[in-house]
Amino acid sequence: MNDEENNMLRIGILGLGRIAHMMARTVAGMKEARICAVGSRTYEKAREFAGQYGIPKVYGSYEGLVSDGELDLIYIATPHSEHYNHIKLCFQYNKNILCEKAFTLNAEQAREVFRTAEEKGLLLTEAIWTRYMPSRELINEVLKSGIIGTPGSLTANLGYVLDQVERVMDPRLGGGALLDVGVYPINFALMAFGEEYDTIISKASFNGLGADVSNSITMTWEDGKIAVLHSSAVALTDRRGIIYGSRGYLEVENINNCEQIRIYGLDRKLIRSVPVPPQITGYEYEVLACKEAIEHHWTECPQMPHRCSIGVMEIMDEIRRQWNYQYPCEKEPSD
Repeated sequence: MNDEENNMLRIGILGLGRIAHMMARTVAGMKEARICAVGSRTYEKAREFAGQYGIPKVYGSYEGLVSDGELDLIYIATPHSEHYNHIKLCFQYNKNILCEKAFTLNAEQAREVFRTAEEKGLLLTEAIWTRYMPSRELINEVLKSGIIGTPGSLTANLGYVLDQVERVMDPRLGGGALLDVGVYPINFALMAFGEEYDTIISKASFNGLGADVSNSITMTWEDGKIAVLHSSAVALTDRRGIIYGSRGYLEVENINNCEQIRIYGLDRKLIRSVPVPPQITGYEYEVLACKEAIEHHWTECPQMPHRCSIGVMEIMDEIRRQWNYQYPCEKEPSD
């Protein structure tokens, strides 16, 4: 093994749904990391996945994967309802973890596993890719420049037609629009206006199984800023985020993976566009952040500190409290 291979981040993927394919394609295009193993509940599914991407090790159980002593990082890509238990499984084998969003079902679960990670000195971070992308800093630079004046309000939406996707439509899997897509408008608002919000008001509609399929969220800040957010799992939206200021406004095309930033003046005419750097898929930035954190023995990534993940979960807990909505597995013992 040469020096470059020795310095590679060795990743194992736990759970092999659609998003795991995205991660595998991403890492295949990186020189800093490699997918070395995959684990599924069935050996056949793991073998098929590994064959597609040339991954050398295959495990027919999650425990088999996380017990592999040669892996630096486990990427958890299972349904929301399973994140908490799979994080704890990784802890049993002292593994660093990158866990898909939404991080857990609720803030209580998040606080517990973050405490454990800090006690064990292990990296545990949330794979909310928009927090790691260069576009985050590009948006911040525009706001700091004063070109749109003082920001006063924003709108953001994200919606896909996901009514045939079981993990989204079934509340037993932590399904619903809030955890799956609503987490992006919420993060967009917090990144633009700050984590210290004041109030939240939300309403939702539900499917026959009880999962939320569309929602609206209004957040305010003590300095008067306001954010109006929308997410849906049954309707296609334009995915735009717009930050309105006293001298103009900033438009983000696709808050889920920023494609372009456009700035408009008081006459609503385009002032300029800010290009976004080319990427493999956009997932590479969270992988690189994990590599840096592991090399420095950090238990969190500065792009998405533990307190921020907990804060987002607290927001979604409050939203569900207003809906009087619990996931079925929250009504049972966590273990």
